[in-house]
Amino acid sequence: MGLLASLGMYDQPWLQQANDAIWAVLARQLRLLGVAAPGRLERTRTLGEIWLDPDLLLGQTCGYPLVTFLAGRVRMVATPCYDTPYTDGPDYRSVIVVRADGGPISLAGLRGARAAVNEATSNSGMNFLRAVVAPLARRGRFFSTVRYTGAHIASMAAVAAGEADVAAIDGVTFTLTARHRPDLVAGLRILTQSPSVPGLPLVTRPDAPDDLVATLRAALDGVIAEPTLAPARAALGLVGFAQVPPERYQAILDLEAEAARLGYPILG
Repeated sequence: MGLLASLGMYDQPWLQQANDAIWAVLARQLRLLGVAAPGRLERTRTLGEIWLDPDLLLGQTCGYPLVTFLAGRVRMVATPCYDTPYTDGPDYRSVIVVRADGGPISLAGLRGARAAVNEATSNSGMNFLRAVVAPLARRGRFFSTVRYTGAHIASMAAVAAGEADVAAIDGVTFTLTARHRPDLVAGLRILTQSPSVPGLPLVTRPDAPDDLVATLRAALDGVIAEPTLAPARAALGLVGFAQVPPERYQAILDLEAEAARLGYPILG
């Protein structure tokens, strides 16, 4: 089998053309540098399968998997920087959204509410939400129900439709959805924001040699410098790539530990 690449964390249908343009240039640069990059991005397999594939060349993961079940099983390459109201260099926050018409006006008003969560292993959708309500939980409970939707877009739709009362949405996802599909956020209101931690890193296989990682980083810098990619970068809000020390991702586990200390280890 050939090498595998995915940019699946911010790859909604309205962003796929931009990601394809980014990858076309990135792959061309990698081939010029001697790396047999695949011709297209992988979109048929699950992200979990992609992350753990021994032929992974480049993928993107959430920070929570990075510091939990992917620890030691992938190697960090770089962390993208996005231009949004909820990012600061490579760091990002989630927005806590409720219905625009009649939703609660405070976190305390969410007690007994129905939460929509994209994935149980999501930092932006689960860990951030747990962190912001943990100080308000009683005997390990806060919400009446927690529904796992499979995607931030589905969580937003559930809140807008009145099928759930609250969701934590990755600030990059929220910004890009508002930019490209404003109809999907029209029924939502931002109640508050989460703390900030390092964003979603690009990774490769754990045994990738140093020279390959250096080549990937050089090619990523080329993506930022390439003039023809300006429209694609603008569509994604992509403004750069940073080398974030891996230990900074400990902040994600610190949020989890603090929720456990407050008696709220499991979102519920």
